[in-house]
Parts: sequence; structure tokens; C-alpha cells
Amino acid sequence: MPPLTLSQKLGRFFVNWVFLMLVWLAFTSTLATHEVIVGLLTSGLISALSIRMFTCCTISIFNPVKIFYMIQYLIVFLIALIKSNFDVARRVLTPSLPINPGIVKFKTKLKTNYSKMVLANSITLTPGTLTVDVIDDTFYIHWIDVQTTDPEKAFTEIAESFEKILLKIF
Repeated sequence: MPPLTLSQKLGRFFVNWVFLMLVWLAFTSTLATHEVIVGLLTSGLISALSIRMFTCCTISIFNPVKIFYMIQYLIVFLIALIKSNFDVARRVLTPSLPINPGIVKFKTKLKTNYSKMVLANSITLTPGTLTVDVIDDTFYIHWIDVQTTDPEKAFTEIAESFEKILLKIF
């Protein structure tokens, strides 16, 4: 990995600091002055020590357009999550429904490892699908009811709505 420039380091530091501070506030559930000060210092120290390891993004992630797409992604994900929960629940409560489990594969247009990780986790978190492996740009997904083995159709069914938005974010 090439050395980071000063602006990259500062951008990563800031993104990590903001994220960790939000996590701190969520866990402490208070805006008491002493808690906020300790949180700022602690998250700042952790951010400074982990610039190379834990941050995927630079300050550009706070672009209002990207934030809009992040909110859109969250809505699309929640809708997919609810729909897949009902589908799996229906299959559990009605054992006579046919299932056809299997592994399908498809390719993604996402380039960064982080965006592929977000897609893989989104697929895994929706009941009925599980990301088994990601090799380069190929995803291998276990699907509770394989409706097609055609990679393009499987992609459309499983990941297309997620990927469209992720391409705009990353």
C-alpha cells in the first residue's frame, strides 16, 4: 500500500473521528459535558492510531449527494429486509411451499473492497440469501429458493437494487 498523503490522512482521521464520536454518543446516551469531552478525546486518539487500518473513506463521503444516496440505500435495504423476512416466514409456516436451495454466482461492477463488503453484508442480512464467497468481482450466493441459474437474472433478483445505489456512493 503506498504511503498516504497528508490530506488523505486528515480526511481519514476526520471521517473516523466523526463516526467513532457518533458511536460514543449512541452508547453513552448523554450529552453531558464531561462525557462529550471524554468521547472527543477517546475517539480522536483511536482515530489517530488507526488511520491506515480502519478507514475506507475520505472526507468526500460527507458530500450531501452521497448522504442522500446513503439514506436511499438504507430505505431500499429496509424494504428488501422486510420483504425477505415475510418470504422466509411464509416458507417456515407453510412447509408445503417448494424450496430450491442452491448457490448462484454473478459479477458486480463495484470496484472497491469496501463497497463489495457492504453489498455482501446487505445480501447476507436479508433472510433467504447468504454471501458464501467473493472472488474479485464475482459473488457466490446461497439462495433459499433458486429461481434462475442465469448470472444476470440472479443478479437482478438479489443485488441489482443495492448495487445501483452503491455505485453512486463509492
